[in-house]
Amino acid sequence: MPIEVRRFGVGHRRPDGPPGTTGIEGQVIESGSSGIISELAFGLNARITPHTNPNQTWFLVIEGGGWVGVGDERCRVQAGDAVAWPPDVLHAAWTDGTRMRAIVVELPGPVLALPPVLDGASFRLVDGVRPVARGQGSLRPRAVDASHRGEDPEAEEGEPL
Repeated sequence: MPIEVRRFGVGHRRPDGPPGTTGIEGQVIESGSSGIISELAFGLNARITPHTNPNQTWFLVIEGGGWVGVGDERCRVQAGDAVAWPPDVLHAAWTDGTRMRAIVVELPGPVLALPPVLDGASFRLVDGVRPVARGQGSLRPRAVDASHRGEDPEAEEGEPL
């Protein structure tokens, strides 16, 4: 199966940006029933006007920084920040004297509440649920297909060596 590559970034963005924006260029990377992924490039004093959306949305800042608003709250964001925009809650994003690039991921449907990951807690799942002390345990040994006769068993599956 060939690798699918989607181009985004400089040279691939719409110069007018999505509806309801000022000073933003954008490019949809993927759009389908499982969600929408797009890249937005904010210029100086750019903005996404306050609006609502029925989808759970993540605003992932990958370069620069600016501001986001969710409901009545406002917060400065920078590269490395991921902001949750809940469904049907007024939200916005803007820049002042800086530029910002973000990946926006919209996930349709209900938001799944996953249990939090607890630092240092692990469980053995083979014989039921038995606690294992921190630092104990190991990965299960990988089964090796004898038909490979000493060759790398993943080489034929396209895994890098």
